[in-house]
Amino acid sequence: MIEDFNKFVTQFQSNPHYKKPLGFGIARVEIGIKSQKTLISTYPILNWIDENLGSFAVLKTAATKAKEVFKSENEEIFEVNEVFVNEALNLYAPFLNEALNNKNQHKNIQVLLQLQSLLDTPNVHGKRVAFHFCVLYADKPCESVETSYMKLLALSLGKAPLRSLCLDGIFGLLSNVAWSGNTPYELEWLRENEIALKLKGEFPAIDFVDKFPRYLMQVIPQYDNIRLLDTAKTRFGAYLGNGGYTQMPGASYVNFNAGAMGACMNEGRISSSVVVGEGSDVGGGASILGVLSGGNSDPISIGKNCLLGVNSSTGISLGDGCIVDGGIAVLAGTIFKISQEEAQKLAEINPNFEIKENGIYKGRELSAKNGIHFRQNSKTGEMIAFRSNRKIELNAALH
Repeated sequence: MIEDFNKFVTQFQSNPHYKKPLGFGIARVEIGIKSQKTLISTYPILNWIDENLGSFAVLKTAATKAKEVFKSENEEIFEVNEVFVNEALNLYAPFLNEALNNKNQHKNIQVLLQLQSLLDTPNVHGKRVAFHFCVLYADKPCESVETSYMKLLALSLGKAPLRSLCLDGIFGLLSNVAWSGNTPYELEWLRENEIALKLKGEFPAIDFVDKFPRYLMQVIPQYDNIRLLDTAKTRFGAYLGNGGYTQMPGASYVNFNAGAMGACMNEGRISSSVVVGEGSDVGGGASILGVLSGGNSDPISIGKNCLLGVNSSTGISLGDGCIVDGGIAVLAGTIFKISQEEAQKLAEINPNFEIKENGIYKGRELSAKNGIHFRQNSKTGEMIAFRSNRKIELNAALH
């Protein structure tokens, strides 16, 4: 029977109209009664770039029995129904016993088995609940809420590297809603039903109002030693590395399409499109310039084993082993004085470092250079930089 399944997949992929997906999966969606827009799209399993292409053959074949919700050159969405589920499970027949005996095997089959009892989920809180099979073929500007969530999930799971996906159009697609736990409420529906909800004691406890859910509403951290001490501090679409990341409460924050590559301490703000290298420490209230507003279009990277002091501001990329003293701003136009002796030391570890006779450097000229310590002279107020002589190491017991 497995041979028959393999033959089916081969035939499916040999079709001249076959297109390999970038990502696909089945999502639970909640559609607003007032706007008729998808408010949230939750994927229990995301298949991404060459993952489970046999499952794609099954689900795409089953989709011929389903209602088409949206279709373009780059995306397809189908509403999953009972016929879809039965057709897919029939095609999965060689693997059903394994899936029934072990919930950790054949995750796409597990989704279908769960759907057998969920397709008649009632409408709740002014929303229609549905299940959509979604396919993304190319990384182009977002065209649907479903594929927007797919891309954000791919970033948060590390299936797609930060800054590698086109997120153009995402803000226009996502609705600004009131979130209560994992449940989105249309603001218009809440206003219309406010009196009844309050008198019945059913008015939701609103946690926040935003277009994006929070990271922990959609993602289980991939490693046991990732610690988030405040759910409000990480947006869906952030990536938190391969273990050892700690994010403290207070001024800390990580925006979508941003994050850390490994063990890091974060007590500051990692803005959109910022990537922080492993072993770095972002001090309390420290801010790293993002790209969403303010005119900055050059995404910032912070190297490995860097230290950003409390309440500092960083607007250029840093190489490995850099230090920004607390309370200072290191921006592209900030003027720094570097002595000839320190410039020579920096040139030894940065082959493309240009030593200037006048010792005057703009921040942008120091961008992405290794081993620089940025400081303000407390006597003169002069901004200075020199070769860092301090090794930055995180407390291993905390990470």
